[in-house]
Amino acid sequence: MTAPASPDRARTVDLHSHSTASDGALPPERVVQAARDAGLAAIALTDHDAIDGLAPARAAGERLGVRVVAGVELSAYAGEREVHMLGLQLHRLEPLEEALRGFRAHRVDRAGRMVEKLNGLGVPVTMAAVLDQAQDGAVGRPHVARALVSGGWARDSRDAFDRYLGHGRPANVPKHRLEIAEAIRLVHEAGGVAIWAHPGPDGTREAVERMVALGLDGLEVRHPGHTPQDSTRLAALVEHFRLVPSGGSDWHGAVDGPRVLGCMQVPHEWLERQEERAERHRSHERVA
Repeated sequence: MTAPASPDRARTVDLHSHSTASDGALPPERVVQAARDAGLAAIALTDHDAIDGLAPARAAGERLGVRVVAGVELSAYAGEREVHMLGLQLHRLEPLEEALRGFRAHRVDRAGRMVEKLNGLGVPVTMAAVLDQAQDGAVGRPHVARALVSGGWARDSRDAFDRYLGHGRPANVPKHRLEIAEAIRLVHEAGGVAIWAHPGPDGTREAVERMVALGLDGLEVRHPGHTPQDSTRLAALVEHFRLVPSGGSDWHGAVDGPRVLGCMQVPHEWLERQEERAERHRSHERVA
């Protein structure tokens, strides 16, 4: 179940969630239904390298009285370190969709190479089984893991990652390398704000300052993977660099545990600050 609704949560939001358009467990409409059940005023759908779920999510939001913020989660790199970038408040989806089509093609190719490596290790999983797990969503390692579990070659997804798919494991294949500057540019071209997702201990003052120079708009302050010290430090950096805060459960459909939808109690005021920043970007574009 989702986090229980209560009157004091009527103006809370969750700005990080996933559907079956990428690697979430529920279709976009049911993600929005879950947001309503959790008493959220708004939810951002931020599928990995995919925006296909936004249209059905928005339609469900209009029907259910939940605001749906158009978003995406991009995987980018700073040197050898992978960084996830949330794009929120997206307004122009066509240019972004063109870029994402290329990313998704790479995801399918990557999954195919993982299957080949697994076959070479004596694991007879098939690409058809992986695509069956992904359905129409953007293919990723979680779908390969689920295919391994379904076929009986791994106990659960953690086991699949630990033995085969994690970094440095024998069936891992590196992702397409999108540089941070390019990820931020794509978000800005879509009229949105670029938020560093779950920076955790990597979100040092020096790292944030480098990204601010590239156009970073904000930091995900509240995330289930953060310690209280992480969140306090990131909130201070938001104010120091005049960024916007964000937060969310990074929900993939969990019914209990630390990543239940709405668990981060993100105030609606943070969404308003993001809206204002996105509007300033667009105003500058109109003047230019």
